[in-house]
Amino acid sequence: MPDRCDAIPLGIAPAQPEPALDAASSARGLARLAEQVVRCTPGCCGATATAHTGGDPAEGTTAVTHPDLSALVAVQWEDGDGPVPQALRTGRPAGSDDLLLDDRWPGYRARALDMGLRSSATLPYRRGDLTLTVTVHGFRPHPLEETVHCPAALLGDLAATGLARDRRYREALAEVEQLEGALRSRPVVDQACGIVMYVLGCDAEEAFALLRRISQHTNRKLSDLARALVRTRGHGIEQELQRFREVP
Repeated sequence: MPDRCDAIPLGIAPAQPEPALDAASSARGLARLAEQVVRCTPGCCGATATAHTGGDPAEGTTAVTHPDLSALVAVQWEDGDGPVPQALRTGRPAGSDDLLLDDRWPGYRARALDMGLRSSATLPYRRGDLTLTVTVHGFRPHPLEETVHCPAALLGDLAATGLARDRRYREALAEVEQLEGALRSRPVVDQACGIVMYVLGCDAEEAFALLRRISQHTNRKLSDLARALVRTRGHGIEQELQRFREVP
């Protein structure tokens, strides 16, 4: 790409990327879920919940019912080992009936025992590219099998469905807003295409393709680019348009 491809004098600031996930909403939902799990699970002294949509799980959202449990989640992300990573890999519940008798996950085990925890159970839930985990912790030994069939399992299932539904709803709203924005910007884009056609002596298809190319290379919204071009009426930008025209 030519060195001056970003120098087109249209006065448009680069567009900022939109967040892919409503982290605040997700965090609130996970916090409520963790609190409900503690209230309805016999022998549970604390709970954690995580949610992520692909990529590095550590970059997802985590909620805990006690601040100390954050370190217990963090050591699992650091080691890539523990009941939560195992549940994510296998898609099946993972945990320990009694950590004193379990030599798996040394980093997690040491941190949990140091906190006085003796048992844990992690339940995973997948909805498309969304994965939710719920982990219950106990000060006493507790069979993993009982947790799998306790109310916490149902709460996790309902929460995963709700989070996935809310995410689809937000995505649908974003798509509607994009479509509405495209409809509103169509007239000014058409005007900008007309200016490009006049300046370069090209047809409508090439003019639109050129505007899209400029938008992509400068990370600017097509509608904002078109408005700036209409404001200038094409004055003084002939060389810049020609330069972008030659960009492959």
